[in-house]
Amino acid sequence: MEGSESEAVFNSLNLNPQLFINETLNTVDDLVDEAFNFYLQQASTLLKTEDTDKPQDLSKGVAYIRNLIQLALDKRLSVWEKYCLHHCFSVPEGFSLPKSNELPCESSLCQDAFNDSDLDVQMDSLRDKLAAVGKESSDLSRELQALEKQSSATDHSAGLVSEALQLYDQNSVHDLFQEMVKTASELHMKMHNLKTKRMNDMQHIKVERVNNADRDFCSMNRGKGLYNANLEGIQDCLAELKNM
Repeated sequence: MEGSESEAVFNSLNLNPQLFINETLNTVDDLVDEAFNFYLQQASTLLKTEDTDKPQDLSKGVAYIRNLIQLALDKRLSVWEKYCLHHCFSVPEGFSLPKSNELPCESSLCQDAFNDSDLDVQMDSLRDKLAAVGKESSDLSRELQALEKQSSATDHSAGLVSEALQLYDQNSVHDLFQEMVKTASELHMKMHNLKTKRMNDMQHIKVERVNNADRDFCSMNRGKGLYNANLEGIQDCLAELKNM
């Protein structure tokens, strides 16, 4: 940095970057010294080496550890120093300080201030775009929730259809047809029996009328006809007709 344009600029402002770096390095060295002195005192106390010949060995061990750490630390601090000098304290090309007879707004700093207005416009545009994206994201979230609800309803309907298909598989068409044929056959048999019984009753009544023409018809013994049936028999007959 010595003899460079950056050094001239900082000197004109009564600033010395190298002095700042040196003070920082000295501060780090002081902290390391205090840390290892404290470490040595604590180790001596814990190991109880005051009344023995071990303090010298302990000091050598601590010094060895410190040298290892100090070497690694010095390498890193050297890299940090170079980075600060070449980047943090490096003046951009074309930078110039305002002269004594130069108006404030004629300097490069003032030009940068005008450029900041363009940055403000760009920032406003980015904020508007960000707000639009946020609104679109909200709309998409609502549509996604609606689709999830629709999907849930569809899954429920599919489950109901699946249950119906399972019931259909359990009771096949052939079994249902056989059950209908059996029921129809039983119904036909009951109708035939009822018809035969009624015909027999009618025939019996006709015979009784012929054989008992001179007697009161209502006082005749109608055998097994409805004229001689009691209330319980009539109720049984009606129940049978309802079950047909």
